[in-house]
Amino acid sequence: MAARRVAPRAMEAQHLEVRHPSGDLGYASRRRLAFYIICVWDRRGSVEPVESAHCARIIMEQTSVPVAEQVREVVEAVVEALREPKGEESSPLVAANSFEANALREEIIRVGRKLWERQYVDGNGGNISVRLGTKYVLCTPTMLSKGDLEPADICLSDLDGNILAGDRLRTSELLLHLEIYKANPRARAVLHCHPPYATAFAVTGTIPPNGLIPEYEVFIGPAAVAPYETPGTQAFAETILPFVEHHNTILLSNHGIVCWSDTVTHAEWLAEILDTYCKTYLIAKQIGQPLHFIPESKIQEILALKRRLGFPDARMARMSDEAGAAPGAKTAEIERLVEQVVARLEGRD
Repeated sequence: MAARRVAPRAMEAQHLEVRHPSGDLGYASRRRLAFYIICVWDRRGSVEPVESAHCARIIMEQTSVPVAEQVREVVEAVVEALREPKGEESSPLVAANSFEANALREEIIRVGRKLWERQYVDGNGGNISVRLGTKYVLCTPTMLSKGDLEPADICLSDLDGNILAGDRLRTSELLLHLEIYKANPRARAVLHCHPPYATAFAVTGTIPPNGLIPEYEVFIGPAAVAPYETPGTQAFAETILPFVEHHNTILLSNHGIVCWSDTVTHAEWLAEILDTYCKTYLIAKQIGQPLHFIPESKIQEILALKRRLGFPDARMARMSDEAGAAPGAKTAEIERLVEQVVARLEGRD
């Protein structure tokens, strides 16, 4: 049987002590559930079906407390433990030469070539970055085609934009990436490029309408348009701040797009999805027939799916505000995790 792939956070959860036991769910069972929760939280990891079935059976058989209430208790303990300060991270040199850094470099190179092959970048355009631990960022250099990247070209920077390792100068637009990382802790990778159909909307200062294709609604939803500023400046970097919490894809006026996600590969997916959607919309308009939009009731089903997946969407934020239930970031994250875990345990995902 193939070996199970486990994310770093999930590996950490195997040794996690979940505090405040309720008495209904045994300590060993709570640890297994904690492990499962982290696999949900860090979607790069995976868990064998036996883990899910075991957790579900234990909860259903051993407790009189509702599933969501028990899961919420464990989630809160797991989140609290994982947010506790860790020891000092490795030095820049050690971090730059770590196994994780080498794997991330390969992913950046692979995605850079995809961008070039799909004609989302030209010349030396576009840039890619990814978080390395809590203190460092790996990023592409300036003045180099994304189709020609090599491992030695990738720079290591701190969160202030200072180069700590690498022979090349960093991209001047790293400031944009850093503002996204600082404003939204969920962003672990950022990608900026110039896909032609999406950029066509950016140069008009408009966004494509929502409600036409379900994949676009699930992965992106409403896009946003940031105002123009000179690329590479701090003012340019700050244009995304009003949007980055609830939008994973932002059009940059008269420039291109920027996407954030949990991995470099997933950020590139968002660029593909946006540009293909823009292209499809423009072609559909040329047919000369009215567009058929997804019914609002079905959009609500899509939003419910996005909540379970943990994807951002400005419409969900507006719904919370209108309901007068705008929880803090920590509460919102916990509620999202609870819904994800319960959905998986009940086989609804």
